[in-house]
Amino acid sequence: MSEPLLVEVGEGWRKLTLNRPDKLNAFTVELHRALAAALDEAAADPSCRALLLTGAGRAFCAGQDLESIGTDPAGVRDLLTEHYNPLIRRIRAMPKPVVCAVNGVAAGAGANVALACDIVLAGKRAKFIQAFAKIALVPDSGGTWFLPRLVGEARARALALTGEAVSAEQAESWGMIWRAVDDAALMEEAGRLVASLATGPTAALGLIKQALEASADNTLEGQLALEAKLQRQASEMPDYAEGVAAFTQKRPARFTGQA
Repeated sequence: MSEPLLVEVGEGWRKLTLNRPDKLNAFTVELHRALAAALDEAAADPSCRALLLTGAGRAFCAGQDLESIGTDPAGVRDLLTEHYNPLIRRIRAMPKPVVCAVNGVAAGAGANVALACDIVLAGKRAKFIQAFAKIALVPDSGGTWFLPRLVGEARARALALTGEAVSAEQAESWGMIWRAVDDAALMEEAGRLVASLATGPTAALGLIKQALEASADNTLEGQLALEAKLQRQASEMPDYAEGVAAFTQKRPARFTGQA
């Protein structure tokens, strides 16, 4: 049996590939466990400064493998509390950038796992589908939180209630994702992006993620105070001094990524 998750180590970054192509990379408990372990290892490894998440074959992720859980309500509930919710929290709390390359259909929880990432690129044949209503369920894995913030309430309601597919180009136009690219160029462009992020000021990028995450619930005053706090932390890091020196000397910065 093949591994449910492939991990490739690049120079300063890791590529995590959901590897159940015959099932459109639908989630099982085994895949959840493998992905959780890989994310935890990457978070703890200072040599890993960025992550790329993608899928094997012709899909990114079709959501939950329904054959593995049946219709037991307790099984659905446990999947969310034990696996999906912790997965979304891991991605959002990751102290380094997470890029998602959506190489095909991203449906159900698969769509929302993609939307949880920091930067999303999608091949032009990719589609994002909130498929939950089709099986009489509610969008989960953060879908009801991400969608209104990304595309607005009107579109979020329509997508959740109808389960209508959104093309990669439409997703880019709506601000759901960063960019739609030609399918043949997707992995090359995603690789360039994550490699570039891996040479950046990693600790400062983690602080940027903190600030953006807090902004959804903060007042302006609260956000200003948080920015001041995080800016002080950033200015005390060696990468700030290096960034200023590189700017004044008109040369590329050589960031270490360390706090």
